[in-house]
Amino acid sequence: MTKQEITDAVMALSLEEKKAFIIETLPGLAKDAMEDQSFLLQLLPVFLGIVQESGLDLAQLLPLISSMPMSEKA
Repeated sequence: MTKQEITDAVMALSLEEKKAFIIETLPGLAKDAMEDQSFLLQLLPVFLGIVQESGLDLAQLLPLISSMPMSEKA
């Protein structure tokens, strides 16, 4: 499949299927992509844009983020 075919197939999913797809695939995709350290600088603005479009105030996320356990890389 081409990237466009994959994109089209994912966009054709129902809302519930899209949410499940994101939850199931994002960790694995991110792990591979994070091997390129500059990728985080590309991903962060995308993530912040998604949060902003959702109507959440970034300040609302800070308590959640600070309460999450952060594991150190081995």
